[in-house]
Amino acid sequence: MSEEKTEVQLLQEKLLMDKKHAAKVIDDAEMAKAMDFAEGYKKFLNDNKTEREVAAFIIEEAKKHGFTEFDKFGTYKPGDKVYYLNRKKAVILAVIGKKSIGEGAHIAAAHIDSPRVDLKPNPLYESSEIALLKTHYYGGIRKYQWPTVPLSMHGVIVRKDGTEVNINIGEKEGEPQFIITDLLPHLAREQSERKLGQGIKGEELNVIVGSLPFKADAGSELVKLNILKMLNDKYGIVEEDFLTAEIEMVPATKVTDIGFDRSLIGGYGHDDRVCAYPELMAILELNEAPEHTAVAVFADKEETGSDGNTGLQSSYLRYFIADLARFEGLMGRDALSKSKCLSADVNAAFDPTFPSPFETANSAYINKGIVVTKYTGSGGKGGTSDASAEFVGEVTRIFNAADVCWQMAELGAVDAGGGGTVAKYVANLDIDVVDVGVPVLSMHAPYEVVSKLDVYMTNKAVSAFFKA
Repeated sequence: MSEEKTEVQLLQEKLLMDKKHAAKVIDDAEMAKAMDFAEGYKKFLNDNKTEREVAAFIIEEAKKHGFTEFDKFGTYKPGDKVYYLNRKKAVILAVIGKKSIGEGAHIAAAHIDSPRVDLKPNPLYESSEIALLKTHYYGGIRKYQWPTVPLSMHGVIVRKDGTEVNINIGEKEGEPQFIITDLLPHLAREQSERKLGQGIKGEELNVIVGSLPFKADAGSELVKLNILKMLNDKYGIVEEDFLTAEIEMVPATKVTDIGFDRSLIGGYGHDDRVCAYPELMAILELNEAPEHTAVAVFADKEETGSDGNTGLQSSYLRYFIADLARFEGLMGRDALSKSKCLSADVNAAFDPTFPSPFETANSAYINKGIVVTKYTGSGGKGGTSDASAEFVGEVTRIFNAADVCWQMAELGAVDAGGGGTVAKYVANLDIDVVDVGVPVLSMHAPYEVVSKLDVYMTNKAVSAFFKA
C-alpha cells in the first residue's frame, strides 16, 4: 500500500516547476517517432550545407506536397499551398487558412545560412609551389577551430557568358577535399602566446587546393596554372569568373550519432537548420486548412545581421503578407498587426565542462525540449524584441495542450555575452514574436551537437502553433 503524501510533497507538486528529461515524459511509441524523425533530419543536414542547397531542397519538397508558385495577382482559398523563392537563397511557404488574413497569420521563421568560410573575390594564388585560396569568414566563427578540418567546396559560378555552374566538390566518396593548415606544436611557440581569439588570424584561413605544376619547360605560377586548367577543363571557367562567384568552404564531415545511446546528433550546420527542418516538416504536414494562414519563412543572412535582400531586414516577408491581404481588400498592416510569430533559432545548451558563462537556473539543457527565449540581445537586453507576457503565455499554453516538452532560458549569464536572432526584425513589422528553438552544444563550431528529442519536440511545437 502506497504511503500518503506529506504536506510538503503536495505543495511541491502544486507550486514548484519540474522540467523533466523528455525521455521521462514520452512513451516508447513516441520515442520511436522521435528517433525516426532524427534520421530524416540527419539526411537533410548531410545533403544540404549551404543556403542555396537548402532553398532548392525546400522548393523540391514543397512541390511534392502540392505547393505551387505564389502569384501575387492570383486568388486563393483555404487549404491552398503556395511557395515564394527569393533569389534562390530564401523561401516562404504558406498554407491558406480558414480565417481572414485580417485576423493574422501564424508565422514561423528560421534561417538557413550557417557560419562558414567564403572565398574572396580574387582567391587563387600560389606560394612556395602550393596553390591556395584566400578566404573571408562568414558569421561568428572561432577561427582557431577551422584549421585541419576537412573541407568541401560549394557554390555557384556565373561565367562571362552569363551561364551558371554549380559547384559541389568533396562530399562524395572518392572526391578530393581541402584543408586549412596549422603550425605543428614544435614550431608554434610564438603563435601559442597569442590570445585565443587571435590564435588563427583571418588572413591565415587559406585553403590548400593543389601542389602539382603544369608540365612546361618554363613559366611562373605553374601550380596555379595547373589548377586553373583543371577547372577550365571540368567547368569551363577562367580566373576572372571567381570575381562574380559565390563559393563557400564548409566542413566535409558527415553527420553522425553521438554517444553509446545514440541520443545526440553531431554535424555541421545545426545553427539554424536544426530549426528549419522541423519547421519545414510541420508546414508540409498540414494536410487540411489551418484556422489561421500558416507561413513558414526560411531566411538567409542571419549570421551576418539579416542584412541584404534575402535577410529578414529586407521587405520580402512584409510584401508577401501584404499581397495576401490585398486578395481580401485589406492593407498589409491589417494582417501584420494581428499576426503571431515563432522566431525559430537555436539557444546555447548548458555545457557542464564550461559552466561559468551560464546561469544554471535560466539556461537551456539538452533533452528538456524546445527552448522558449523571451529576449536575446546582450548587456541591458540590447538588440532584442523582448516578448510580452501575454504572447509568451499564449505560446506556452499551445505547447502544453499539445504535450510539447519545453523549457525557458536566456542566452548565457548577464554580461557574459549574448546574441541576436531575426525576432527583432519581425517585431519591427508590428508582429507578436518570441524566440524558440533547439539547444546546441559547441554552437558555431565546424561540428555542433544537438539532442534528437529536442529536434522532435521542435517539430511538434511548430506543428501545434500552425494548427492553433
